[in-house]
Amino acid sequence: MENLHHIVVVGGGAGGLELVTSLGNKLGKKRKARITLVDSGLTHVWKPLLHEVASGSLDASANEINYRAHARKHHYEFQLGRMSGLDRQNKQVVIAPFHDIDGTEVVPERHIQYDTLVIAVGSTANDFGTPGAQDNCLFLDSLEQARRFHNLMLNAFLRKNHEALQDEKHTLNISIIGAGATGVELAAELRLASRELPVYGMNHLQPSDVSISVIEAANRILPALPGRLSSAATRELEHQRIKVLTGQPVSEVHADSVVMQDGTKLASDMTIWAAGIKAPAFLAELDGLEVNKGNQLAVEQTLQTTQDADIYAFGDCAACPQPDSDRPVPPRAQAAHQQADALFKTLCNRLEGREAVPFLYNDHGSLINFSRYTTVGNLMGNLSGRSMFIEGKVARLFYVSLYRMHQVALHGFFRTGIIWLMDKISRAMQPRLKLH
Repeated sequence: MENLHHIVVVGGGAGGLELVTSLGNKLGKKRKARITLVDSGLTHVWKPLLHEVASGSLDASANEINYRAHARKHHYEFQLGRMSGLDRQNKQVVIAPFHDIDGTEVVPERHIQYDTLVIAVGSTANDFGTPGAQDNCLFLDSLEQARRFHNLMLNAFLRKNHEALQDEKHTLNISIIGAGATGVELAAELRLASRELPVYGMNHLQPSDVSISVIEAANRILPALPGRLSSAATRELEHQRIKVLTGQPVSEVHADSVVMQDGTKLASDMTIWAAGIKAPAFLAELDGLEVNKGNQLAVEQTLQTTQDADIYAFGDCAACPQPDSDRPVPPRAQAAHQQADALFKTLCNRLEGREAVPFLYNDHGSLINFSRYTTVGNLMGNLSGRSMFIEGKVARLFYVSLYRMHQVALHGFFRTGIIWLMDKISRAMQPRLKLH
């Protein structure tokens, strides 16, 4: 193999996959550099869609991107595995042994040589050490977890439908801890599921038998977003008969209940944790790289890590400073998308001996989708800097366009158009809810 500059990207989430796609199309195709993506899974699904996979309103199989197939089309290599360590002196990424579902070792520990390393491993749920959370809560950090949730949800509906048929107590209590975007959107998707499943045979369980509660420690839901957006979201949730409990920190989670800080106990058959994120713990042990309290890698505005000029990090796993602000870039999909664009330019410049591109975050606003009911959000004005509140079909159009922009970055306009048409056909022919 010819001696090309080797760029290794660890993490095939939204930002990581967009970055290797751009690098492969420009540098890999022309043999200007060797590009490798490392990820612990075989496929990619846009993380903001995981709550739809969990509820069944989205079929993950139809929206997955196979890394190996995508790598072949876009001139990069793919390595299956989980990063477990780093040897900065020898410039090697340590990949943990890969095991099959029976625990048999398929591939032993490996070391991948790099010239430039990019870490984009995203984030995981932060339960803040709440007693019982790890054992009794469901999480939506990965596609596997979303699929597991979906299966458990279908089984819970089936069980309660049978209990209703037997004239037994059959209320299904679902609690969502955390009222950020994921928690709020998941609540709306679950309400849709409670109304759709009776159409497909579970007609003894009525939507009113499914009690959905959203629990938020702050004094309002969507605490990181503007107050008007929070108020509109609260009204919509209550309109959909979803209980909104604010100012209610959770102190403990049991198998069948959630205990509030004031001692109030809320019955819960299914409990989902959506109350905060943190970077993966292994980042704090990467050969001296600097991290903050949330395990995020400390980076310069150029996305270079503070301790190593050959290592970059971006997305949820990185704490990127901004000028005139004491707060780092927020962990949002639009930030990862913008950082991937900036880092693409920086890495191309790096090969040509030119300067890095400082990253400047441009907040385009926020959109919250309430399944098929409505969408609300605020858009930031490019000229005035003020936000504009939108809702309904216009907001829904903007919301859908976010995912289409991600697809365009991965496939180009023409293929994205074909995918959009196939999605339309699939929705017309398939049930409104995934039933298995």
